Amino acid sequence: MIEGARVQLNTWQRAAVALGSAVGALLDPRRADLIAALGETTGKPAFERVLQRMKSSPEGRAVLLERPRVISAKVQHAWDMPANTFGAAYARFMGSRNFSPDDRPPVRFMDTDELAYVAMRAREVHDFWHTLFNLPTNLIGESALKVIEFQQMHLPMCFMSVIGGTIRFSEKQRKLFYQHYFPWAIRAGMQSPDLMCIYYEQHFHEDLEDVRRKWGIVPAPKPHIS
Repeated sequence: MIEGARVQLNTWQRAAVALGSAVGALLDPRRADLIAALGETTGKPAFERVLQRMKSSPEGRAVLLERPRVISAKVQHAWDMPANTFGAAYARFMGSRNFSPDDRPPVRFMDTDELAYVAMRAREVHDFWHTLFNLPTNLIGESALKVIEFQQMHLPMCFMSVIGGTIRFSEKQRKLFYQHYFPWAIRAGMQSPDLMCIYYEQHFHEDLEDVRRKWGIVPAPKPHIS
C-alpha cells in the first residue's frame, strides 16, 4: 500500500487539478507537490502503459510483486558499500546534496493501488537516474532528465516540465541546453532499456560502470563551453 490518502476525481475535477497544478508549478518550479499532482492527473494513460510493460518484463514483474520502496529504511545500506558500486554512487549523489529519499510527496490521484505504486516508483527512482546518467540537479540537468523520462514514459508532465524549464533559461543556458544536453538526452533515452523495468536495488552491489554498460546507459558528457 502506498502511504497517503488517495482522492478519487471525476473528469472535470481532474482537469481542474491539472490546470491549477500546471500554473502553480510554472510559477514556482520548487513545488514538488504541484509537479507530482500534475504528473498524476495528466499521466494515467502513460502509467497504464508503463504498468503493462512492467508486467511483460521478468525484472519488472519482480518489482511489481515485491513493491520495493526507495526510502531511508530500505536503501540506507548503500552508504556502506564500496566506492566503485552503483549503491555508493547513489549515496554520494544524495549525501552531497543533502537529499533524503523520504522527501518524495505521496501519490494522491491514482485510481488503483497498482497504478499508485507505478507512479510512486517513477518518482522514487528519479535519483537513481540522476546517478546513472551523471546529471546535475540544476535547471539544465533536470530538464535534460525530463527529456529522457518523456521518451521512456511519454508522461505529458515531463514534456511540460521541459517547456517550463527552458522558459526560465538565460540565453546562455538555452544555448547550452539545446546544443549539448538536448541532443545527448534524445540519444541516451533511445539507447537505454526500459528504465521502469529495472530492479535497481538488486544491483546496488555491482560496479557503477558495469551496470551502465549492461543497461546501455550513456552518461552526460562534459559540455564544451565556448
